[in-house]
Amino acid sequence: MFDFLRAYRRYDPAAKSYLEIFLLYPGPRALFIHRIAHALYDVRLYFLARFVADISRTITGIEIHPGAIIGKRLVIDHGVGCVIGETAVVGDDCVIFHGVTLGGIKFDPVKRHPTVGNRVLIGAGAKVLGPIHIGDDVRIGANAVVMKPLQAGAIIVAPQSIELEKKP
Repeated sequence: MFDFLRAYRRYDPAAKSYLEIFLLYPGPRALFIHRIAHALYDVRLYFLARFVADISRTITGIEIHPGAIIGKRLVIDHGVGCVIGETAVVGDDCVIFHGVTLGGIKFDPVKRHPTVGNRVLIGAGAKVLGPIHIGDDVRIGANAVVMKPLQAGAIIVAPQSIELEKKP
């Protein structure tokens, strides 16, 4: 049940104890609370589920819709500004950095958020948008915007920064 704490301990060399991870890291707290909110969502207690999710967002700065399906051992590193939408699915053993959005591009009441495979790393500030599938073992670099499906093992990076003007 607490595999996610072990995942953080393996992932983060700065983590000194499971207690520190659980009480002081926003990612594990958000994931723990999400499991409660998702259980409420599954039994159609939508308002209560959203209320619990909102408490989590207020405490951690991480917004996970209670309808989102989160796999085992997800690591949300730093986490502030992460948004995971209602119909998003995240596989096992993934790592998501701060500022990531798994968002929709439509408002229709259908599948509108991404499905992320297993062992996927999504870098800081990346946006993965729409009802697309991200294959297993994909690496998405910081600030990349992904709106098309990615095959297993793909590596995606954002365009290089360009200097527009030099000041004298």
